Amino acid sequence: SEDLMIGAILFGHQEMKSVIKAINDFATEVLPERKEHVNPNQAEEEKIYAEVTEKCSKGLTDAFTTIDKKERVKKINIVKDELLADLDEELHNSYSKQFKEVEKHIVRENILANQKRIDGRSLTEVRNIDIETNFLPSVHGSALFTRGETQAIVTATLGSGRDVQIVDSLAGEKKDNFMLHYNFPSYSVGELGFPMGPKRREIGHGALAKRSLQFAVPSLEEFPYAIRVVSEITESNGSSSMASVCGGSLAMMAAGIPIKENIAGIAMGLVKDDTRYEVLTDILGDEDHLGDMDFKVAGTKNGVSGLQMDIKIEGINEEILEKALTQAKDARMHILGEMDKVLSKPNELTGLAPYFCKFKVHKDKVKVVIGKGGSTIKGLQEEFGVTIELQDSGEVNVFGENKEVAEAAKAKIELLCAEPEVGKDYDAVVAKIMEFGAFVTFMPGKDGLLHISQFKQDFEQLTDVINEGDEIRVKVTEIRRDGKVKLEFSDSE
Repeated sequence: SEDLMIGAILFGHQEMKSVIKAINDFATEVLPERKEHVNPNQAEEEKIYAEVTEKCSKGLTDAFTTIDKKERVKKINIVKDELLADLDEELHNSYSKQFKEVEKHIVRENILANQKRIDGRSLTEVRNIDIETNFLPSVHGSALFTRGETQAIVTATLGSGRDVQIVDSLAGEKKDNFMLHYNFPSYSVGELGFPMGPKRREIGHGALAKRSLQFAVPSLEEFPYAIRVVSEITESNGSSSMASVCGGSLAMMAAGIPIKENIAGIAMGLVKDDTRYEVLTDILGDEDHLGDMDFKVAGTKNGVSGLQMDIKIEGINEEILEKALTQAKDARMHILGEMDKVLSKPNELTGLAPYFCKFKVHKDKVKVVIGKGGSTIKGLQEEFGVTIELQDSGEVNVFGENKEVAEAAKAKIELLCAEPEVGKDYDAVVAKIMEFGAFVTFMPGKDGLLHISQFKQDFEQLTDVINEGDEIRVKVTEIRRDGKVKLEFSDSE
């Protein structure tokens, strides 16, 4: 709950104080006297700031009332270009720096003094939400989650138990059946960039989204599939990681993964000066980098499952934390309501997912299923195109592309492990002809003798009436103590 979360944060902060004190004491011991930093360019920067304020305030104020991000950026760039046009190039860096300070002041003062945000929303308002599920026909589960100008395409894919991630950590090797990958391409913010591996930001956002969802993911014992969720950010203007949480929850439900309820996330912001502060719900990208705190909260209707807080200033107290968490809860409930309108419980397991069947054989038969050097189990997997997982206890998991192949593989395994029964009929194949009869394979790995006396026809040689490879139907009449099996022709033969 939010109360418990505040208590945990405050407890952690209290415990950190002793560590911080030790660090400060050590720093004082090493460097008893510290020099005060004095900015030698302060007077010049104040002069430039005043000049930029006079020339650009009107244009920037107009720009920061423009809802569309592209149009807003365009207007800001026009104002900046006009400022720099008449200046020598060596002054551009100094004026650009103060231009950013004026931007920051205008946005922050509008919020603190007038409760006006960049896009015209109230301080507690969530942007418009649009959701589609299973809009991609060839994946196991998909969701398109759009909140304002932030959009994520999220997919969920199911694999067999062999696809789980093996993590080699300091604590030892462990298996993780839930993977989440977050991709943030340059085009999502209107930029060009060279596609490379995941960077620090993508790894961090993916870890936050995964932690927020992981508590709801069923274990391998409950749901014997490996689960991979991939979030592709197609457009970003504030909190794409929380869009990944919302989309990830919906994609898993769409795939038929049995999570009990939806999980949503929201990003909160803070603007604070010496005497005033305002908490912002569902912050934009500009409100993030011009504000004092980025506070992401994810969870269900019943509580918080993930939290991340980036603080840029001192003075964040319990009152601010409580207000931020309360506003975040209200926003989360609103988003969960929108999600539940589209999909409130898991679908039936998608037919595109691997079909799974689970059964048990006697543990003494495990080596029979494996075969010499793994030949039998490899042969079964190749014959039916399935994945077979076999435990020492005799537990068998079979994953196939569809029900037919998985059930056929199951039937073959059960036949391999079955024991012959006296009086039961079997389909058989003649394996070898002898002078005294024929050896017949009537079960995988099981041969029995069909004595020459069982043949009623007249013949000079047994091969006149039966040959190797012939298919016949036989009945088990006797199983001797040494395991040898005696057969006769079935009544139906």
